Amino acid sequence: MATPAGDNDSIQNGSALKRIHFQEEGHRSGYIPRGIIPVDDIGNIEPAGYAPGEKELRCKLASLYRLVDHLGWSQSVFNHITVKVSEDDHHFLLNPFGLLYHEITASSLIKVDVQGNMIDKGSTYFGVNIPGFVLHSAVHSARPDAKCVIHIHHASCIAVASMKCGFLPVSQEAVLVGNVSYHDFYGVLVDRAERETIIKNLGNNHIMFLRNHGLVVAGRTVEEAFTRAYHTVLACEAQVTMMSAGLENLIIVSEEAKQRSMEVVRRAQEMIEDGALKEKAGQRQPSAAGDVDTKEKKAPQVRWNLGDLEFEAYMRMMDNAGYRTGYPYRLPSFKRPTEN
Repeated sequence: MATPAGDNDSIQNGSALKRIHFQEEGHRSGYIPRGIIPVDDIGNIEPAGYAPGEKELRCKLASLYRLVDHLGWSQSVFNHITVKVSEDDHHFLLNPFGLLYHEITASSLIKVDVQGNMIDKGSTYFGVNIPGFVLHSAVHSARPDAKCVIHIHHASCIAVASMKCGFLPVSQEAVLVGNVSYHDFYGVLVDRAERETIIKNLGNNHIMFLRNHGLVVAGRTVEEAFTRAYHTVLACEAQVTMMSAGLENLIIVSEEAKQRSMEVVRRAQEMIEDGALKEKAGQRQPSAAGDVDTKEKKAPQVRWNLGDLEFEAYMRMMDNAGYRTGYPYRLPSFKRPTEN
């Protein structure tokens, strides 16, 4: 695994202090310094029984659990983030019920089928919270595009989910999140019979507020799901802060402005997926004599999808702090070569 650019700099510039800061920052249980548990604890050889690419996916998901904890979105050992292992098998990875999010590693993740039956126990003695998997299994089974599903009980998200006015377009983040769905509270969500209602209420949206409960976010990739969740949480925090001024004092973004903004986002995403943000190839580099070299030196070719840039930046932060994420960097070094 390539080391991200900046790793050597952090080692030489007080990395111990930086590591402690990263461990403490944002942890909802309090600012408790703790030792670093590497995310990638599998090694270079993929164990027997893993699907192709499963080790990489395990590292991504375990890193996402750490990131959710770092941002203050975790709630003790509860809730799940799940990811579909492959298109061929309806198998999913999720956290063992009993580990705090900062303890989760690539090997500790459990693999289950859509009913929650155990396929791979992972490396711990903990099992699966099968009732807690009801929400995730419903979303995964109904939406083939939902490869990663995040469920959190962030305070601001619960607050917005419990408001009669719902999620309001009162910030740029809220507008860019797009359309959202709602699912009423019928009690603790453990009843399999509720699956059909969940599926119906989610519809074609990627984000659903669970009334008086929390938030569920779906994405085509781990990176996309994280980015959607990140902006939704920001929008909820902004709305909760604004509500102290009274609903009647809030300026609601017009439908016209919302549509314009969504069109900008759509075009930008199309440009990204078409490769418009790739590094340009064929840039001519000056030779040692100062002349332009006749040989063209190609810059890295990188295709960025929704959420990739942001997630990769956070992975650099974690790796620079010593977390050994095992993340497959699209751009292992973001610094251009020094020109002589």
